[in-house]
Parts: sequence; structure tokens; C-alpha cells
Amino acid sequence: MKGNRAALYLRLSKEDIEKVHRGDDSASIKNQRLLLTDYALEHEFQIIRVYSDDDESGLYDDRPDFENMMTDAKLGEFDVIIAKTQSRFSRNMEHIEKYLHHDLPNLGIRFIGVVDGVDTANEANKKSRQINGLVNEWYCEDLSKNIRSSFQAKMRDGQFLGSSCPYGYKKDPENHNHLIVDPYAAGVVRKIYRLYLSGCGKAKIGTLLSAEGILIPTLYKREVLGERYRNAKELETTKIWSYQTIHKILNNETYLGHLMQNKANTLSYKDKKKKALPREQWIIVRNTHEAIIEPEVFEMAQKLQRTRTRSMDSGEEKSVFSGLLYCADCKHAMAKKYARRGKQGFTGYVCKTYKKQGVRFCSSHSLEAEDLEEKVLGSLRQEARAILRPEDLEELKSIPVCNEAQENQEVQLRHVEKRMEKLERFKRKTYDSYMEGMISGEEYTRYASEYDRELAKLKGQKALICHELDLQQETKDGYDEWTEGFLDYINVKKLTRDMVLELIERIEVHKEGELTIYYKFRNRDTGECLP
Repeated sequence: MKGNRAALYLRLSKEDIEKVHRGDDSASIKNQRLLLTDYALEHEFQIIRVYSDDDESGLYDDRPDFENMMTDAKLGEFDVIIAKTQSRFSRNMEHIEKYLHHDLPNLGIRFIGVVDGVDTANEANKKSRQINGLVNEWYCEDLSKNIRSSFQAKMRDGQFLGSSCPYGYKKDPENHNHLIVDPYAAGVVRKIYRLYLSGCGKAKIGTLLSAEGILIPTLYKREVLGERYRNAKELETTKIWSYQTIHKILNNETYLGHLMQNKANTLSYKDKKKKALPREQWIIVRNTHEAIIEPEVFEMAQKLQRTRTRSMDSGEEKSVFSGLLYCADCKHAMAKKYARRGKQGFTGYVCKTYKKQGVRFCSSHSLEAEDLEEKVLGSLRQEARAILRPEDLEELKSIPVCNEAQENQEVQLRHVEKRMEKLERFKRKTYDSYMEGMISGEEYTRYASEYDRELAKLKGQKALICHELDLQQETKDGYDEWTEGFLDYINVKKLTRDMVLELIERIEVHKEGELTIYYKFRNRDTGECLP
């Protein structure tokens, strides 16, 4: 009957769920449905559809079924909306005015709140509806302040409150506010730092990880850890490690064992948008969990990023030794020097203090570029020969090492097997649905064929991974990665930026062009002095 077609709207928020858990289930979806159904039947309304939003705040109008209901309202699917109370429909005063006092009346749709007596067909109770709207909004504002204060107290106590852990960690099963190390993901994090410090750029690291088939953090959390996680900044189809993901990992102090929370806040309790807070407003609690990255390694990564950023900002092409050359006396960086009197081009380096402030503060410590490269190259060859003694190599062959490629393939194997098990379950459920008459024989055949095609593909992937694992087990040598890398440096004829960053921490230039080279594989307090 025209005018009696009713839509029932049910909503349960997070706060309501907590009440249900405490034994008060008066706000539960089940009881709302019973209440509204009884009311509709008693008043001879024809129930067209029931819309239900579970765990959704009444402050926002982007609730899934609420949006569906408003779309159907515009299509003229029903004549009246019935909810338990006005606050079930919305707790936002702006939305009360927009929907109850503008959009719905223009569509010829009536709203009824069963418990609080709200009825838009009664013009006399408009003021009471507005007062109820204000009261509901004040309630939300007070609740928001209380929740925020409680969360900040927990943060200051060193409790982790994030919905998802940083990549490399997972929640402690015995205490969900405490982080524990995820061994596999932590290994990937350490690899990222190692690659970066060896000279690989962030984009290059992303390419290497993607080529090895290492899952990006979003997919790893969903498909391996089984979390209901979604990164809004990543497309659903993204499977490639991005520059920004690598950058974020290289700058995340959580890997030092510290909790960094309250880094952003909502502008208003009525707005979901967040604004980044300055560092002085962050809540930082140190040594709350096990570290993945050593402080010295983290600081080296920060220093290298600052060096590369300065080089990019200057607009100049990076030299092989950029960010590594220092004056041995004043300890300031060396500056480039260029030819004079009509000649053009870069020729070498000079102390920056001397160049800017003169001989009263430091001497030139001048060094030609060709001389610098020749000395460093000779030193590198000498170090390689010293490290790669034949007896050392024979000894190293018997030492087992951690094979990261093998670990990655083992994780992929578990992922493939888990997916295969899920498809087998889906296939069995589809057969049960066919036997119970819930789907047709044609539908069953189509679904089963799709499952079989994907299962065949996964079986091929599993066979390939198992074959690779078998080959690795047969050929596992145990060479030390760092020492093995020196094989390439014995007869090296040209220095590269990546080579220098991988091996050298700092070069100090003395008077008359002498060098002290601090290698990363030596003690930091010792270096080789070259004439």
C-alpha cells in the first residue's frame, strides 16, 4: 500500500558492543530488529527492507547500509524509515538537519523513532528533535574527549594501541598492547637497511625485493598473518615495493625498540580526517620492546639519507666520494675545487673551512681527484688481497650461513599451501550448496571450474618453489657474504659510488694529501694511513 512501505534501520556502535559484552544487549542488532518489526506490524507498515550497520559510529554518514538506504530513498523504494531512536539514525546535528528536516521531507519520506517518539510527520515535535540532536552530539563530544584522554594515558604507559603493528612486529598473544618481533619480517627489515648502507637507492631496493617475490607489508599482513588490514594509500592490485614504503621503514624509530605514538590527531570528533602533529607532541616511550635495528646502523642510515638529500637539493651530480671526505684537522667536510684562469671543470677537493674562512682557521689540505681515486683504489685492492687468503676461504666453506632467499621461498610456500587449503574448502562448500539446492548445476560447474584452474596454477607454483628449495639444499656452501664480495675487488680498475658506500665509512685528508681511510669492516677507531 502506498504510504505504508517501511524501511527498518539498525545500527550498533563500538560503545554499544561493549555494553552488550557486559550483559546489557538492549541495543543489540537482534533486539533492535525485534522491536522495529513488532512496531511495524502493530502499525500495519509493510516492511520492504532492513538496513543494518554494525560497529559504525552515528557521527558519520558514510556508513555502508546507511548510504544504501539513502540511495534507495531517492529511488522511491519506501515511504517511511523506522529506527529505535533518532540517535540510531544519526548523532550529528548537521546530519539531523540535512536528512530529517530537508532531504527526506523533499522525497516525501517520513522518519519514526520508536522509543523517543520522534516523528517527522508531526511538525510540533521538530524543536524536540533538534534538542535531541544537540544532546546526542554533546554526548559524542564528551565521549570522544574521555576516550582520547584514556588512550593518551595508555600511550604514556608504553602500551601499543595501533590496530596493526609496524612491519617486522606482531602483537604479543599474551598482551595485545605489547610488540614482539616477527622473525621473517624483521629479517626483511634488516635486509633493507643492509642494502641501503651498501649503496642501493630506495627505488632499487624496492625492485630487488619485488624480484625476489617478497610480499609487500600490506599483503604479508593479510595473506600470511591473516590480519584484516588495508592500507588506504596502496591500490588493491599493488604487489610492488614502493619507494615510499622503503623510505618509511628506513626512518621508523620503532625498530630501535621505542614506541612513537600520537603522531596524528583528528581535527574534530565529527571529522575522520587526521592532521600530523609536530614531534614535540608525540608520545615517545623508549625501550618498550625488542629492537630490530641497532642504533649505530639506524644512525648511519639517517646520515646517508641526509648526505644524499643535500646532494639532490644542490642539483649537482654526486661524486664517488660525496659525503665521505673530511679534513683530518678541523674535521669539517671537504669542498670541491675547480680550475681557474679560463680552464673549466672539477679538479679535486679542498678543506671547506680553509676555502670559506682562510688560513687563520685551517690549511688547504688540497687533493687532486685523480690522486684521491688512485690511492683509494690501491688501498682497496690491498685490503681485498689481505682478506682473501686461500686458507681463509677454505675455512669459510665449512661455515653454514643464513640463506635469506630460502627463507623467502619458505614463506611463499606456506602462503601457496594456505591459499590451496582455502580453495579446497570453497570447492566443498560450493558442492554442499549444490546438493542443498541453493545453487544450480550450471553455477556449480562454473564455480568448480574456476577453483580447479586456480588450484592447478597454485600446484605449479608449489612444485617450482619446492624444486628451488631442493636445489638450494644440495648446493648450500656457506661462504661469508662480505668476504665473497671482495673477490670482485682484487682486480677492480674503476671505483663506483656503490662500491665506496658499501666499504668505506669515512676518509680524512691530511696535509700534503695523505689519507686515513676508515673501512666499515675495521674498528672505527683505526684506519689505514696512505702517503
